[in-house]
Amino acid sequence: MLGPLVAAIDQGTSSTRFLVFNSKTAELLSHHQVEIKQSFPKEGWVEEDPKEILQSVYECMDRTCEKLTQLNIDISNIKAIGVTNQRETTIVWDKETGEPLYNAIVWLDLRTQSTVERLISKTPGRNKNHLKTGLPISTYFSAVKLKWLMDNVEEVHRAVVSKRAMFGTVDSWIIWCLTGGRSGGVHCTDVTNASRTMLFNIHTLDWDPELCNYGTGCFLLRNTGAKPVMSDHGLLTTVAYKLGRDKPACYALEGSVAIAGAVVRWLQDNLGIIQTSEELEKMAASVGTSYGCYFVPAFSGLYAPYWEPSARGIICGLTQFTNRKHVAFAALEAVCFQTREILDAMNQDSGIPLSQLQVDGGMTSNRLLMQLQADILCIPVVKPSMPETTALGAAMAAGSAEGVSVWSLRPEDLSEVTSEKFEPQINPEESEFRYARWKKAVEKSKNWETTEPVANGNGRIRRFYF
Repeated sequence: MLGPLVAAIDQGTSSTRFLVFNSKTAELLSHHQVEIKQSFPKEGWVEEDPKEILQSVYECMDRTCEKLTQLNIDISNIKAIGVTNQRETTIVWDKETGEPLYNAIVWLDLRTQSTVERLISKTPGRNKNHLKTGLPISTYFSAVKLKWLMDNVEEVHRAVVSKRAMFGTVDSWIIWCLTGGRSGGVHCTDVTNASRTMLFNIHTLDWDPELCNYGTGCFLLRNTGAKPVMSDHGLLTTVAYKLGRDKPACYALEGSVAIAGAVVRWLQDNLGIIQTSEELEKMAASVGTSYGCYFVPAFSGLYAPYWEPSARGIICGLTQFTNRKHVAFAALEAVCFQTREILDAMNQDSGIPLSQLQVDGGMTSNRLLMQLQADILCIPVVKPSMPETTALGAAMAAGSAEGVSVWSLRPEDLSEVTSEKFEPQINPEESEFRYARWKKAVEKSKNWETTEPVANGNGRIRRFYF
């Protein structure tokens, strides 16, 4: 007999999924996935169509329910739906027509760099960090994207003036549409998404009037408990969760890597050296080394712990012997090196070294990557047998909500999750050597500066230099 069912919408940067779980066993019963297209109108700009995002949600829900019906599972037994989403991505829509007023500006987007530099120049000592938000002033977060939309998109400006504009991250857009849209849709978010807008005070857990006058991957989080820990090593202080109106908020230190799984798509779509993500693992495993090749995929600058938006991607250490297999291996190593940088910063901030790393997400199916991660971190990497733990967490939170209460979060009631552990297989000296070489490549990436070509009066380029 199945217990009550709880579903989750997992709306990510590259795809949308709808998943249904048994609340008594945490078993994944059915799911469906749809990819999302990204557009790049200019260098450094990344956009997605809000209507396509919404349609992908509808399609995933419909197809998943069809699969459940074929399994003779009653879909009316779904008692709640949780939402987990790409954060910081910014959408503005018209509350009267229900239409988006511009494409969604994705968290990776760099168009707001000049705004960020102006904001930093106004802070005492040109300090990037903001104690109220726990965030550095960066293109990463929603507030500067919203300011760009108001300043540069006439439809947005007019809607703001006439009080028709609604702003939100992707969760707000989805929930507003699913609960009625222009016919009484609920305009809301939660503290975790709000804390990534750069408009939310993480200490008072409320929108901050002073901040609202101001004018968004791979993500590693460490739970720091009921008090926010401010980082001295380039990490974000963020709200991890708050499970109820009267429950306390729990905070986390977070490190954000802009390009992790996206490097696979880049190798596939931009370079054409692989056709599928599965091919990357086979290609890299066939050589088992980068042969001294190092890859820093700073396509959108460097995020934690550097916060250097002007950094650019670099592949270095090439020889005549280097081939696409070595580049593929270096791409996987790059994900692991970036994680190592964040883990080192977390250990320094907390003073308590992590003894193992728990992972989830699509890239965990790459066993070579998991082993490389253990080797480079010099600690075990633990991968759950059911990798959809992000969606599972959203479903559990929804199922335990007041008024639903079909999923108990008491430790003694939780189902045991089986997992696989990857132990380090190289000696620490080799790991440190490879990491040190990577750090040298990062320094080159940080110091890479360009100027745009400048045209003279007759339209010809006058100078272009690096």
